Amino acid sequence: MAIVASSRRTAALLLAALSLPAAAVTCHAQTSATGRYLGFDRNTFPGEAALPALRQHFSFVGYWLNTPPGAHSNSWAGHRAILVQAGFGFLVLWNGRLDAQIKHAGVSPEILGRADAAHAITAAQREHFPPGTLLFLDQEEGGRLLPEQAAYLLAWTEAVAATSFRPGVYTSGQPVTDGPGPGETITTATDISTRVRTQHLHPVALWVAQDSCGPSTGCTLIPPPFSANGTPDALVWQYAQSPRRPEITRTCARTYNAHGNCTVPALPALFLDLNLSPSADPSRGR
Repeated sequence: MAIVASSRRTAALLLAALSLPAAAVTCHAQTSATGRYLGFDRNTFPGEAALPALRQHFSFVGYWLNTPPGAHSNSWAGHRAILVQAGFGFLVLWNGRLDAQIKHAGVSPEILGRADAAHAITAAQREHFPPGTLLFLDQEEGGRLLPEQAAYLLAWTEAVAATSFRPGVYTSGQPVTDGPGPGETITTATDISTRVRTQHLHPVALWVAQDSCGPSTGCTLIPPPFSANGTPDALVWQYAQSPRRPEITRTCARTYNAHGNCTVPALPALFLDLNLSPSADPSRGR
């Protein structure tokens, strides 16, 4: 996943390509012991053969319920039981709509949001995720939400909240210019939190993407303090993306591979996004 930019907005899991596998395992154990857990996400299922090596480093994994951004099919479908058996927790994801798709859907953003929420719930049930599982809507576009985006997103979260599942949003925690005054900035995560609070809506968990170096330390298994993510009420922090965004990762570029991707030492061909959370199973999907 990657937060993308638009005309009024610009738009985060960790591994050191230079670290030795043994050191990475030690780092994972230390991280777990201090109540911070590493996870990864990617658009394509990594394959069963890769799971033991990934589990050495990671406690949880992003799991798509529908086709991920830019993909033609969903290779994660049907793999929940295998991941549970391997010991992974989950970040359960639904790929939301881009602004252009919302505008040209032929129905109101509210109707579209509720319909997509119903599809997400059906998919979660089909994948045997238990009641109470937290479902994250993937909000790819960053900055202050446009009116139709906000209407779609909040209709989705409210519809999920009305079921046995709980709503969350994957969104940008990267500050962007907002308003005419010097230094006026906003993050999409802050915008969403403000709307939920002022409209007295159901709580929405936040998975924030903030891969700027710093606060991120780049593609490394030695994560920064979770509190450095910049969003006080975040549940998950995505702090490294594949490929890296050159304009905000220059100072930690050497932690990525030569092509700008984040990889595990034992699996150099597997490109990952890295995440950090106080929970080993942020979606409570086990």
